[in-house]
Amino acid sequence: MLLKEYRICMPLTVDEYKIGQLYMISKHSHEQSDRGEGVEVVQNEPFEDPHHGNGQFTEKRVYLNSKLPSWARAVVPKIFYVTEKAWNYYPYTITEYTCSFLPKFSIHIETKYEDNKGSNDSIFDSEAKDLEREVCFIDIACDEIPERYYKESEDPKHFKSEKTGRGQLREGWRDSHQPIMCSYKLVTVKFEVWGLQTRVEQFVHKVVRDILLIGHRQAFAWVDEWYDMTMDDVREYEKNMHEQTNIKVCNQHSSTVDDIEGHAQTST
Repeated sequence: MLLKEYRICMPLTVDEYKIGQLYMISKHSHEQSDRGEGVEVVQNEPFEDPHHGNGQFTEKRVYLNSKLPSWARAVVPKIFYVTEKAWNYYPYTITEYTCSFLPKFSIHIETKYEDNKGSNDSIFDSEAKDLEREVCFIDIACDEIPERYYKESEDPKHFKSEKTGRGQLREGWRDSHQPIMCSYKLVTVKFEVWGLQTRVEQFVHKVVRDILLIGHRQAFAWVDEWYDMTMDDVREYEKNMHEQTNIKVCNQHSSTVDDIEGHAQTST
């Protein structure tokens, strides 16, 4: 098991980010879905928890075989998917990833949001006070992203919002920018297979970090697209994007899912 705490600051308030996050996830999923790969939304509906209260439950299938390194593709079927289940009780969320072909693999993410610059060192004490974890700050303006994902229009060093006047973030922006909020993510990766555990867990954390960096850069760079939206507006946008994305992804996989699940049961 490899546990890390990521802290991603944004030039937004927690209330603003609630809209921006939903918009970014829907648009990003749609853009990344093509040729049968991407994100299929299986379920997205209100959910009530006796402890956390009212929230939203989402289940997705993430098809990503071609995005795996060669050593990973060698040990999984050619077509497979990861199941994502998320419980959103904003400003607290839980996300879990599992794969039917790899029963010893899982990712568990707990997220909390606060209006500060990542200065709360005890935000997860009740969840992981006895567990050692590395704290990793992610800077949306200054951290390098994989070259294939770079777009100048989504670079916070160059982008300036017309609606908010925020942008063109420079080195050290987190120390002086207002408003500012932080997304705190406690990420646990497990791959309990002897000989591969360390390599896989480290690789998954690298992927998680890249995804968090890219997604949060986009959430800010798209701020003028979502800034005037209400929660009803963004839920409607989310619904439309999910329908369009499912069409892109499911056409190829609709005839293979039963075969995939059958293969998993046989392997087990």
